Amino acid sequence: MKAEAAKAGLDNAILVNTCAVTSEAVRQARQAIRRARRENPGTKIIVTGCAAQTEAQNFAAMPEVDAVLGNEEKLQAEYYRRLPDFGISAEEKIAVNDIMSVTETAPQMVAHIDGHVRGFLQVQNGCDHRCTFCIIPFGRGNSRSVPMGAVVEQARKLIENGYREVVLTGVDATSYGADLPGMPTLGLLAKTLLKQVPEILRLRLSSIDSIEADGHLFDLIADEPRFMPHLHLSLQHGDDMILKRMKRRHSRTDAVAFAEQVRRLRPGFAFGADMIAGFPTETAEMADNSARLAEEIGIAHLHVFPYSPRPGTPAARMPQLDRALVKTRAAELRSVANRLQAMHLASRVGTRQKLLVERNEMAHTEDFTLVATPGLKPGSFVEVSIGGHTGRHLTISAAAAIAAA
Repeated sequence: MKAEAAKAGLDNAILVNTCAVTSEAVRQARQAIRRARRENPGTKIIVTGCAAQTEAQNFAAMPEVDAVLGNEEKLQAEYYRRLPDFGISAEEKIAVNDIMSVTETAPQMVAHIDGHVRGFLQVQNGCDHRCTFCIIPFGRGNSRSVPMGAVVEQARKLIENGYREVVLTGVDATSYGADLPGMPTLGLLAKTLLKQVPEILRLRLSSIDSIEADGHLFDLIADEPRFMPHLHLSLQHGDDMILKRMKRRHSRTDAVAFAEQVRRLRPGFAFGADMIAGFPTETAEMADNSARLAEEIGIAHLHVFPYSPRPGTPAARMPQLDRALVKTRAAELRSVANRLQAMHLASRVGTRQKLLVERNEMAHTEDFTLVATPGLKPGSFVEVSIGGHTGRHLTISAAAAIAAA
């Protein structure tokens, strides 16, 4: 986005890239826009992203907003060039087309990510599934993949610019390749990438739908040390009836079996996961099933979302729980998440871990556990001894830190 705006000669502008996944995300976007206007009264404000795609009229009606661009338009310089010519009415502010008509995802040749030591590489966009709680397909469109050759080219550019860890991202990354000739899978793409770009020292996936995991991915887990021992799972719930009402494609048994298979192939593998608390019709027993699933799998990094009804989704028309109960259920599940995280951190104390030092004096282990690294240089690879933990992240011993530095 920044590169396309610069290509159009646009300066003195603020780009607000919104999220639509929850109503709270949309509220925070509006808040950020108002704050940006107060702090920058003479600056153009352009709003884009998923909430702008799904609620263009609402954002255009804000007096603080100069233009609203859709998710496809935000990646094309021509729409930034039009900005000075936009009128003052809400309709004239909007350049948002039908995202469902987009059939390809052009490779974004991002060679540098400001402030990051890990390179993020988008390989897929959109989603063909229609989970009942989710508005995102209407913000991102149907699933479409970046051809493998273009992904390899992007990865080489990142490596040339000093990145040694690459993260493959996508809205529904495990659906990668279904729209490409030969239908390559995400696992095959990752294999090819590591073979064609051997300078990649670490490869991660941002998030996966475990039911779509393929044989190539299991091969990487078993045999490729450069494929990091951590996966973030899109679980969403631990009760089979709620999973059906969410229109998810996996069962509780599927999730447990996947985790067990992965750990058979690579013991010590760590998992993150997303879970929604307070989904419509959820009973106390159903909520307990989510907690028990997180414990059974041993989720080290659990992200808990209180259910948020999104207008236009089937779940928003289902019998809703009281908002206070939704918040209580989320707090209860977060308590489980905190306990599981502390157990995971305690299991790493006394071990030696390889780190990629990031900004703000923090780093991640290979299994994506956060470590405080005071005094260590961002971008450096170090091996340290873990001396303790805070309940939120690991700490290293002073002697290890001096030796690593």
